Amino acid sequence: MNKHAQFPADNRRTRPWRIVVMTVVFCFMCQSAFAQADGRAASLRGKYQSLTQQLAHNPFQRPLYLESKELPSALNGEIYGVVDYPFATVDGTLNDPAQGPANWCDVLILHLNTKYCHASTGAGSTVLAVNIGKKTEESLASSYRVQFDYRPAVSMPDYFRVELTAAAGPFGTKDYRIVLEAIPVDNRRTFIHLTYAYGYGTAGRLAMKTYLATIGSDKVGFSSTSDPSTNEPRYIGGMRGLVERNTMRYYLAIEAYLGALSSPANARLDKRLADWFDATEQYPRQLHEVSRADYMQMKHDEYQRQQTAQ
Repeated sequence: MNKHAQFPADNRRTRPWRIVVMTVVFCFMCQSAFAQADGRAASLRGKYQSLTQQLAHNPFQRPLYLESKELPSALNGEIYGVVDYPFATVDGTLNDPAQGPANWCDVLILHLNTKYCHASTGAGSTVLAVNIGKKTEESLASSYRVQFDYRPAVSMPDYFRVELTAAAGPFGTKDYRIVLEAIPVDNRRTFIHLTYAYGYGTAGRLAMKTYLATIGSDKVGFSSTSDPSTNEPRYIGGMRGLVERNTMRYYLAIEAYLGALSSPANARLDKRLADWFDATEQYPRQLHEVSRADYMQMKHDEYQRQQTAQ
């Protein structure tokens, strides 16, 4: 019995050491996380400095720079831009743990293919239930539900990063990522970096190739190459063009949402719908799909539908 009675005492003697070790490990993890966040903020500041000329002189008629990549099993679109809103406004709108998820739904619903978005929180996580479908009126039953995990990854006084990720999407696509990070430029402006990316397997590639060979055959992106026969710029098409168009639509949705914040609450929906449509019409070769009247009516109906969980 005496030998057994020693174990609790031994455990008590070793417990402080365990606490010390756990504290050291925790502090190391915190320092590592802070260092990583500082590194990302510094990297974004460096990117802003390196893009000074491109932001000032480009064909987009706004301070914006776009790039895209087509990998063997993934597509990636990125936009860097300056918006005329203070960092505190952008941060408080799109990175707020309480209101951010619902605000993101109001951003995403502006996109033609977003039919529904509803945010819910439970068990320590926040999920955006997003339905993806056609560019015209459509029932939720015929659209595809994508479950995005919402995570405010980094929140600092002069930098934030928020991530939306989904494991699976429509037509064999997967590993969706919508990532927004931002830094202040000055008291009035914010530099933001939007990433829109997803992966695909054989089925996903086949579905996208079929779309691009049929109804999407005349679609182009924003990047251009020189046509050797005419020496004129030629817009890229194919899968890079596809990801560039959607990345731009999401970026313009963020701009439209921020631009409506100063309007009276009962006028904000019409303001951001009109601003998003007008912004996309600045690039008709890439983004025109439906008439203004059809877009406004469709989005009013979809916005009303997303006010309740379905």
